[in-house]
Amino acid sequence: MTGTAATGTPIREGVKWTIVLAVVLTAVLEVLDSTIVNVALPQIQAAFGITNDQTVWILTSYIVASVVVMPLTGFFVRMVGRRRLIISAITGFAAFSALCGLSWSVEVMVACRLGQGIFGAFLIPLSQSILFDSFPKEKRGQAMAFFGLGVVVAPVLGPTIGALLTEYFSWRAVFYVNLPIAGFALAMMSGELKSEDTKTLKVDWSGLALMVGAIASLQLMLDLGESRDWFTSHLIQIAAITLVCCGMAFVLRGIGRADNIIDFSLFRDRSFTGANVAILGFGVAMFGSIAILPLFVQGLLGYPVLDAGMLFIPRGIAAGFSMVLTGSVLVTRFDPRKLLVLGLVLTGTGNVLLGMLNLNAGFWDLALPGIVSGLGMGLFFVPMSTLAFQNIGPEKQDEASGIYGVTRSLGSSVGIALVGWQVASRMQFHYAMLASGISPFDEAARAYLAPLGLTPTSAEGAAQIAGLIRQQASLLAFQDAFWLTGVAAFLMLPVVLILQRPTAGTDPAKAH
Repeated sequence: MTGTAATGTPIREGVKWTIVLAVVLTAVLEVLDSTIVNVALPQIQAAFGITNDQTVWILTSYIVASVVVMPLTGFFVRMVGRRRLIISAITGFAAFSALCGLSWSVEVMVACRLGQGIFGAFLIPLSQSILFDSFPKEKRGQAMAFFGLGVVVAPVLGPTIGALLTEYFSWRAVFYVNLPIAGFALAMMSGELKSEDTKTLKVDWSGLALMVGAIASLQLMLDLGESRDWFTSHLIQIAAITLVCCGMAFVLRGIGRADNIIDFSLFRDRSFTGANVAILGFGVAMFGSIAILPLFVQGLLGYPVLDAGMLFIPRGIAAGFSMVLTGSVLVTRFDPRKLLVLGLVLTGTGNVLLGMLNLNAGFWDLALPGIVSGLGMGLFFVPMSTLAFQNIGPEKQDEASGIYGVTRSLGSSVGIALVGWQVASRMQFHYAMLASGISPFDEAARAYLAPLGLTPTSAEGAAQIAGLIRQQASLLAFQDAFWLTGVAAFLMLPVVLILQRPTAGTDPAKAH
């Protein structure tokens, strides 16, 4: 069996495990940063003395830069070569991580986060395509199992790691932790990847401008929509108009165009198209639930930050176990599409179970649904990534990986924005519904306040009742949001029908 580097250059006989470890660590760099920083935001806000809106830009700047640049991976690989690009990306990401840790103002932090996002955008697509080329087609399930350990498990454990670093060191440590990982990945990768021939390419500046305008506008809407009350904000209205105009122009102009910045011919493959739809929905289900779980357990149930972080460890272990088992055993013995169905059902079920919890939920009441979802992650991610690229040739691997990575990132952004809006809007709805049933003459209210020596007509009594209503409204809103993420997973089940049956190289019956 022969592994290949970027453009078909042999690496050496057999799978080169230093390359495998290097690209997994490279993937960890990018995805870990997407969740580890969230835990440190209150400390960063206090250190810089900034508002909530300013704090949001620390997250938004990174995500916007990453999502805008990621589709250009294939273009830059053809222009500078895969080896130069990934080494430059790791080095640049590490340098801007160090600068983030040294930041003395929010303006410097946002600028450095933009740099992180630009260089970090290439890490996931390049890691995935290098790993694909290092394994023969019939072993790609194993490749995706290793890749998934970084892409799926790392963001799950990000809140735990971030909580530990913030609690025992400083918020700056969540950025410095990237440096040893980057150094280790560079040391293993530099001597293994071969240099490739590069090409002089004509840049489609018009297509690039339209794509950047559309993606940046969409990401801006997702990141700021909930805090700006969506379309009541002029900024969100302008972003929506820009999204529609730039998006339509980009697609209509680019269809059938050979030099378009994105090769739309990739979407003629129904498996690749179906996989992008499915990973978008799965991102909503997975990242949506991960985003609101800390808010639920810390803000409503009163868990300390470390205990809240520890809740993700069982989920991460389950996801890792499922990933390895699926990639090494299950994907070669069963139709991967059946594994996808089971993965979606388990992910959706775990989220729905979270939506059935109440204010008395203990640690394992919260952790067990996470374990169920974690098992579903491995069963979904490995076969989906394998089937997505089964018909993609080596020359299109980097570009396809970039597009797939953007879809995954947008799925997570949509999920986070959707559950944030759901919690806020449903909290108002439930508060109004619950409050409408309470009056100063309500016997239940009087009975509740009597042991406290209060009455519903007193200011203290009214405040006590209002606090109780807010608590119950918050619980119901979080339950609705968890149910929404569960439904998002179940809605992706019909998409499995779009995917082609595995080809000879990945058909379990023929490969086994």
